[in-house]
Amino acid sequence: MMNEVAPEYDLAILGGGIAGLTLALEISKARPKINILVVERQKHPVPEAAHKVGESSMEIQAYYLRHVLGLGEHLQAQQLPKYGLRMFFSQGENRDITRRVEFGHAVRPPVQVATYQLDRGRLENELGQQLRQAHIAFWDDTKVQRVELLPEEEFHQVHLHSAEGNRTIQARWVVDASGRTMLLQRQLGLAKAVTHRANAVWFRLDYRVDIDHWSQDEGWHSRIREGQRWLSTNHLMGPGYWVWLIPLASGSTSVGIVTDATMHDFAEMNRFERALDWMRRHEPQCAAEIEAHQKSLQDFRVMKDYSYICGQVFSDERWCLVGEAGFSLDPLYSPGGDLIAIGNGLASDLIIHALDGEDCEERAAIHNRLFDLLVTSWLGTYERQYPLMGNAQIMVAKIIWDTAVYWAVPGLLYFHNLYRCIVDRPALIFGLARLSALSEHIQAFFRDWLALNTSEDADTFIGYYDVDFMPRLHLGMTTSLADAALEQQYQRNIRLLEQLAGQLVSVVLDHVAHTLPDPATQRQIRAWQGDPFLADLLAIYQQDSQTNPLDSGWITLGHQLVFQEKAE
Repeated sequence: MMNEVAPEYDLAILGGGIAGLTLALEISKARPKINILVVERQKHPVPEAAHKVGESSMEIQAYYLRHVLGLGEHLQAQQLPKYGLRMFFSQGENRDITRRVEFGHAVRPPVQVATYQLDRGRLENELGQQLRQAHIAFWDDTKVQRVELLPEEEFHQVHLHSAEGNRTIQARWVVDASGRTMLLQRQLGLAKAVTHRANAVWFRLDYRVDIDHWSQDEGWHSRIREGQRWLSTNHLMGPGYWVWLIPLASGSTSVGIVTDATMHDFAEMNRFERALDWMRRHEPQCAAEIEAHQKSLQDFRVMKDYSYICGQVFSDERWCLVGEAGFSLDPLYSPGGDLIAIGNGLASDLIIHALDGEDCEERAAIHNRLFDLLVTSWLGTYERQYPLMGNAQIMVAKIIWDTAVYWAVPGLLYFHNLYRCIVDRPALIFGLARLSALSEHIQAFFRDWLALNTSEDADTFIGYYDVDFMPRLHLGMTTSLADAALEQQYQRNIRLLEQLAGQLVSVVLDHVAHTLPDPATQRQIRAWQGDPFLADLLAIYQQDSQTNPLDSGWITLGHQLVFQEKAE
């Protein structure tokens, strides 16, 4: 069959996982005449359920799959609707889920911002079929042996091996979508150091874990006004760790343990029985459920020190890196699918302009700068932040902050197709740089706050839409705006984030000043007060609150803090 296919291609995509398959489909929809080859080492169809992680989609990836690629019917009929992220924070011995602080949706998110729980095998099989229906060459069960990048010539060369023997193909453009094989990243020495050190183990059960069955408490059940908890990406969170529970349309459940490498020994969970023992110690209620159904175990996988990025992903010398061939940040908030959507869009833009005969040196440089800014800022959400997971108040504030940032800027830009237009709108890049600096300071502020806050909270539920600005930002991504109005909204969103950051600093300063009079606290307060960046945020908060007052419940688990000065 292979000898029937032409040896020259406009584009060779090396890797037929979700990143490579979706990129091929995106480019084909935009330019059907571009001659594309996708090479995948696994044989298709791939297994359902026990295939790959990355099963929880966020709004950007969901929009990409639904609207850019036209997979709405598949998502609706063959995948599960996702009921948002849901977090349960440690309380006591974690034997009663009703006592744990819970953060999540109480009502179904609007359909405009629908997300999905993805059976990756089922999705990749659908994508493979769609490529073949679009007459895109898709060679599964084929291994890439070597890539020769020849920028001075018309074609690069890619050497392949399959059951039919060895073969060399030529391609004007080469995209590395090989995942953690990282063909070009390794070949070109593009690795970039990260300080985030974390490990993950996961497995699938051929059984539906329904967290709503963990208690018969009517008050706990009444928190959810519509929808079902089991459809959420459920997180069980504790100091330096979180456990995911993700339902799959096949009826299986994906279970994962993600830990800070400095706080939990990987050797204590790198086999299924060890992972179950770890669960018994840290999450006994969940462990009991798994133990009762361990005969339905479908697989067990591990990934040690999973986080990495690289220094370049787009080149005017006719190569790109997409998906995990270029980066892997952290599974919390599922950023991988979002960065695939954004990265694929930028790669598609670059490749199409180049094949149309344009000089793309400047375009490649701007796309690289933009993507590096996004990835670096996103990575800061995780670096040294896992200790926060043991503190419900701080972690809820952080999740709301992180989500508000995501909806206000990356989401708004993606829903309005602005990433590929940034080459012509430098003001958007300046806004992202401004946001990156803001995020860096606030993530550090959360770490400083943790050193002063050791309270244990319980019996509390916080809903996403309980916080007044969250539904506005969530639905604001979908509002159709003309260019001028959109740029104004973009700037207003960044200003709102600065106001929220100032409110966070103000509320925490007041709280610790009134409740923790010890010398260490006073030193920290003076350090915060002496930070000119934080001082600017406080000024913005005080100024903007006069016309746009904000509820501070997102910082205080919904409690109203009342301070009484000590008598002299």
